[in-house]
Amino acid sequence: RDWFHQTLKNAPDGIAIGKQYFRSRGIRDDIIEKFQLGYSPQKRDALSNAALKAGYKAEFLVKTGLCYERDTSHLAPRLVDRYSGRAIFPWLNVSGKVVAFGGRVLDAATKGVNVKYQNSPESIIYSKKKELYGLFQAKQAIRKQDLCYLVEGYTDVMAMHQSGVENVVASSGTALTDDQIRLIHRLTDNITVIYDGDAAGIKASQRGIDMLLAQGMNVRLLLLPDGDDPDSFARKHNAEVYQKYLAEHQVDFI
Repeated sequence: RDWFHQTLKNAPDGIAIGKQYFRSRGIRDDIIEKFQLGYSPQKRDALSNAALKAGYKAEFLVKTGLCYERDTSHLAPRLVDRYSGRAIFPWLNVSGKVVAFGGRVLDAATKGVNVKYQNSPESIIYSKKKELYGLFQAKQAIRKQDLCYLVEGYTDVMAMHQSGVENVVASSGTALTDDQIRLIHRLTDNITVIYDGDAAGIKASQRGIDMLLAQGMNVRLLLLPDGDDPDSFARKHNAEVYQKYLAEHQVDFI
């Protein structure tokens, strides 16, 4: 995490490419710090070389999914970085320890790429069913407001933080699980599900809502206008308008 973050802030490519990407998404510097965002250089073994030099074991770099092992038969196994050339989103567990990463292909490289996001594989320290993106940064606000907003992706979480709404987490590309719901339920009984208004978004949220109700949560829904997601909506409106919209447009699911 520190290496990705420092690369973003100090390396020429980090500043020119990584920083530029976050700027193009409207992400402010304070949010880059808060979520410890980073950048992994294009060079395919930049991270693995730095990590091995710093004394990290190749075995752990592979087991946590930071690197792949290339079969070079007669030569020593060569490590290849999983996230090279990507913007980096660290996943912190509820106590603030880094357990995984999400890496996004940069806009210039997305042509013909089906999978924009590459996420850490399951490992001894990470199970995607048991983590929620942004929970560590949100937990105090969730307790204080006695409410949790549930959104879909990384940038949705950040956009809401930029608009002054910090009690927000993302299931990030996976269907909601019972373990994730229990994490939220420890902090509050109240959840507002924000979803994109297309049919797929509505369908995806339906199953999660059934599970939330089954666990005794009070569920409210919020539909954003004109097919906006929380990120695009935040870019069109200031914080005051954003918060007002959230306050006035939540409806009880039942």
